[in-house]
Amino acid sequence: MKQTDKILLYMQTEGEITPLDALREFNCMRLAARISDLRKAGHKIGRRIEKGTNRFGEVVHYAVYWLEVAA
Repeated sequence: MKQTDKILLYMQTEGEITPLDALREFNCMRLAARISDLRKAGHKIGRRIEKGTNRFGEVVHYAVYWLEVAA
């Protein structure tokens, strides 16, 4: 199964995915590229940027992706 298929299935079952989820679950270091592939294949995927803190106490930003529900 390709990474894009695994990521799509993950979003269908878990709801949202972050780059850290993709790295842990699928050893995928380029989630944004795989999301781009899924969008090119016709999937509607939402994105928001969240703020967190790394282990050094520094502020970091990361994307959260999800499948958008057709109305």
